[in-house]
Amino acid sequence: MNPVLETRHLTKAFGGLVAVDDVSFQVAPGELLALIGPNGAGKSTCFNMLMGQLKPTGGTVWMKGDNVTGRTPRQIWALGVGRTFQITSTYPSMTVVENVQMALISHHKRVYSVLPFARRLYRDEAIALLDMGGLADQADRHCAVLAYGDLKRLELAIALAHDPFILLMDEPTAGMAPTERVKLMQLTADIVEDRGVSVLFTEHDMDVVFAHAHRIMVLNRGALIAEGSVDDIRGDPHVQEVYLGGGTVFGDTDA
Repeated sequence: MNPVLETRHLTKAFGGLVAVDDVSFQVAPGELLALIGPNGAGKSTCFNMLMGQLKPTGGTVWMKGDNVTGRTPRQIWALGVGRTFQITSTYPSMTVVENVQMALISHHKRVYSVLPFARRLYRDEAIALLDMGGLADQADRHCAVLAYGDLKRLELAIALAHDPFILLMDEPTAGMAPTERVKLMQLTADIVEDRGVSVLFTEHDMDVVFAHAHRIMVLNRGALIAEGSVDDIRGDPHVQEVYLGGGTVFGDTDA
């Protein structure tokens, strides 16, 4: 089965600092793939190259067999790539449903022609996306009063409004309470199962990663040092060394 996302020898240098060093990987259709590593490993830099915010120093990025290296974020988004961020980005002065409606209006390319009637457009579709994340009952509340966990779920609904074939989720549970993290990643796993969407996500909470990822990649100092199943990564001595300087950081493999 052909990958929906592929990098080939992806590299990014800032002067003498190599933030991402010759990284090659693939994301399969319907795969929930975790990219982990200590702070400063190069995860966000890698994400920003995938989405066009940064241009690679070397290597290429491919989406469904199409070389997208050097394209702008908007051009990559238009291919069907969704993105969520470490820090949520919503319109606080607008209601929850209006935020999703704006994403749907953009997806349907009606931004300039119908702005006076925007509040009437795609409301039912927006409510359905909110319902998926348990936010339908908060549809008419302003984003400014939402709890942080609810904002994270709203951002996921906004990303799904574009009907993406892949979601890039950079630290999706950052700043959330442990129970909220579990709920958000279970919701993400359900979306992968129900919609066949692929997901590439970065995460520091290993419980979340091991509970939901189909496969895991590990970055350290910009280089990909390990790749495999949950059990492969959990027992990898090199990964253990990177995270704790030896010893066991990930717990019992039978737990």
